Amino acid sequence: MDDSGMPKYAELPRLGAVHARHSWDVFGPEDGLGALNLLTPERVVRAATEIRTGTRISLQLPAELPDPPFYGREALRHSVFRTGRNSWDDRIDAYHPQGSTQWDGFRHLRYREFGFFGGRRADPPELGDELGVQHWARGIVGRGVLLDARRWLDEHEPGTSAFGGRSLSAEDLRRIADAQDVRIGAGDVLCVRTGWVTEYRALDADGRAEVAAGGRPPATGLAADESMAEQLWDWHVAAVACDNPAVEVAPGDAAVGSLHRRALAALGIPLGELFDFDELATACAADERWSFFFVSVPLAISGGVGSPAAPVAVR
Repeated sequence: MDDSGMPKYAELPRLGAVHARHSWDVFGPEDGLGALNLLTPERVVRAATEIRTGTRISLQLPAELPDPPFYGREALRHSVFRTGRNSWDDRIDAYHPQGSTQWDGFRHLRYREFGFFGGRRADPPELGDELGVQHWARGIVGRGVLLDARRWLDEHEPGTSAFGGRSLSAEDLRRIADAQDVRIGAGDVLCVRTGWVTEYRALDADGRAEVAAGGRPPATGLAADESMAEQLWDWHVAAVACDNPAVEVAPGDAAVGSLHRRALAALGIPLGELFDFDELATACAADERWSFFFVSVPLAISGGVGSPAAPVAVR
């Protein structure tokens, strides 16, 4: 164990023939929080000291983006209608909780024959409320740290596109943290800006349709290998959020494997996707301060597979 009281990645048990290390015994077999257990009251209190100016920066995309949607989802339909002479209401149809800025819950992905986080092997409809995203509704609240990979790539690998499928290694993340002179500690929410949202926002309708073609958009993202899983665990982050559609690099490599399986299903680290870090990155670069108070409250959807994130950085 290290000074956080948590075991190191190398001390975790492995899963069968795939040899992926898991944290199922660290947080308990009935746990619905995983690494969110690291958001202790003491750490939240310390995280509040990150607030210096009270400036609040939204980290979410408009709910209707991306448009066209990805991964076979339907487009959101928003209707506004009158309910009385001076009153109105609205309704949202075909709303996918994971369609825009969102958190992947523990029901989102199973690790092959080993099950969802904690080893649950049943399909979600048979799990009742187990592993539902409602367990996270108390809030993902703590110290956030932004690693601006786009800024680093622009300096060291100019011309790299966020749609180009560049795999950001664990060593890359360490180099970016060193360049920004920022420390990542236990219970932090690690935020990584690849520039994907920046480039997507600049596209016209035809360009966005091209990115969405086939349903699986290409993206620079975190490497899916075991060294990335080891780094995320040994930092003991509470969650990871990126500005791309899948956190990990896309398209992936079957020979390397899946970071979703390694981080979400095996280690219990929540993954946030399609966050908008552009305004935050500008503010952080201006005063060279890359940490902040992070707030995101998932919806209490009983048995939910994922949830809109509605994240805010408070500086």
